[in-house]
Amino acid sequence: MSNAERSSYFARREAVKVLQSVLQRDAHRRAVGSIKSSDPHIFKGFKGTKTFSFIDEAIICHGSLGKNRAIIEGTENSVYLEVLRLFAHGTWSDYKSNSGSLPQLHPGQVLKLKQLTVLTLAEANKVLPYDQLMLELDVTNVRELEDFIINECIYAGIVRGKLDQMRRCFEVQFAAGRDLRPGQLGSMIQTLSNWLSTSDNLLISIQEKIKWADTMSELDKKHRKDVEDRVEEVKKSISVEVG
Repeated sequence: MSNAERSSYFARREAVKVLQSVLQRDAHRRAVGSIKSSDPHIFKGFKGTKTFSFIDEAIICHGSLGKNRAIIEGTENSVYLEVLRLFAHGTWSDYKSNSGSLPQLHPGQVLKLKQLTVLTLAEANKVLPYDQLMLELDVTNVRELEDFIINECIYAGIVRGKLDQMRRCFEVQFAAGRDLRPGQLGSMIQTLSNWLSTSDNLLISIQEKIKWADTMSELDKKHRKDVEDRVEEVKKSISVEVG
């Protein structure tokens, strides 16, 4: 293996380590950004101006939730941790199932959570039936659903796809990613490891093809030279006979 190949190999190994670290540490930043971006007064009526201060503290604990969960859960502030989790990787259905124990959502929050719900659905399937979308989003008719997908999802840049009215489905071509849900990190690391292994095997295969091509090129050059030498010998033989 050449120095360049060795450098490329270790660079990919390091890239996987960096990605694992990012996946573990970056979820809280995106989750809070998701909550804040939906409306500047999104938590108005919850606990006043100290809400985001608490969320920032909750995030720190969320990063090592195993040892900090007992500190937050069971207190009056635990509801905000649940809201954080909801916007990190929950859905509108999750909120409805637990609405009795969570604060009432502002319209901006409802919109944001429904947008995130579409992203979650798009993770599992690239063809989303209208009936499933209407059920998950609490939409009562096709026109309202299509308007939501077009105006609040496609125009917002979080998904791309095609609305098929004949088949009553949304064909997803692209969907923005969400934060990993509990238990997904191992699967993501395994996926990255599989990608690394596939890349290594592909690199080996490419190197073998290059070596084969070089060998065939050398054989071709040798064959050409043999033919040219033979032609020269024939020319000399003819010249001697003519002379």
